Amino acid sequence: MAGAPISWGICEVPGWGLQLPVDRVLTEMNEVGLTATELGAAGWLPTSAADINAVLGGHQLAAVAAFQPVVLHDEARLSETLQDAEIAAQLLQDVGASNFVTCVVSDPDNWQRPELTEAQWACLYDGLDRLDVICAAHGLMQVVHPHVDSLIEQADEVERLLANTTVQFCLDTGHLFIGGTDPLVFAQQHVDRVGLVHLKDVDADVALRLRAGEVTLMQAVVDGIFPALGEGAVPLADVVRAVEASGYDGWYVFEQDAALLDGEPPVGGGPIRDVRKSVAYIRSLIAPLPGTEEAVIS
Repeated sequence: MAGAPISWGICEVPGWGLQLPVDRVLTEMNEVGLTATELGAAGWLPTSAADINAVLGGHQLAAVAAFQPVVLHDEARLSETLQDAEIAAQLLQDVGASNFVTCVVSDPDNWQRPELTEAQWACLYDGLDRLDVICAAHGLMQVVHPHVDSLIEQADEVERLLANTTVQFCLDTGHLFIGGTDPLVFAQQHVDRVGLVHLKDVDADVALRLRAGEVTLMQAVVDGIFPALGEGAVPLADVVRAVEASGYDGWYVFEQDAALLDGEPPVGGGPIRDVRKSVAYIRSLIAPLPGTEEAVIS
């Protein structure tokens, strides 16, 4: 089980809000018992592998993965995208991570959802295949992350990837739920395509407002769309049981997206309050599972 800096408001989405200092976030990860993390938004941690290893090592944390927004539907931008992916994959290999988390977007600086032509979908599928090759060469598993405002958000888009690619998925319980894919059904029917699990809960009422276009994703986060794990509408315990029953041996990353718009919260306050609740809930899920009598959050 690993953490993610987005639970402290560290996000790749442009204009997301305050990015808390590295030392504070990593110290609080330690405080709640985490020993591994995703890397967070580009530029939040140092840019060299040696410096990242030094910073994470200084907090007794290992690297698991990084979230990578990529443009794959546009033939004119594909070469640049793959070059950037090669650099990112090398960095992930050098810090000892296992997953390259692909988020397919229209533009990294301006997430929009244009309707794609069949030719653009074909380019996207090809781009994912080529990313798989790059990741494998660096000892990584690529996982596609369905995400609100990305090009893989709605259930029909998830189905397209399932039918037209062999790529692995990041089973993000929250974003799948919001986009109309039942995360439990996905875990039951497509567990062979699960390479990473993101545990996220959802407030169903706020999700309805987001789906209806009444609020942006950031406003939905501020309004509490992602409550502490176990406090929302996602059947997280059933999802974990289904994934575990398949023999899955990959990482679980707990995520509870936060957006800090009112300055830095006092020490001991802010995101860590819900993080503590989420970690306690995860421990309650782990305890009854077979073979976890001595399990720890790690």
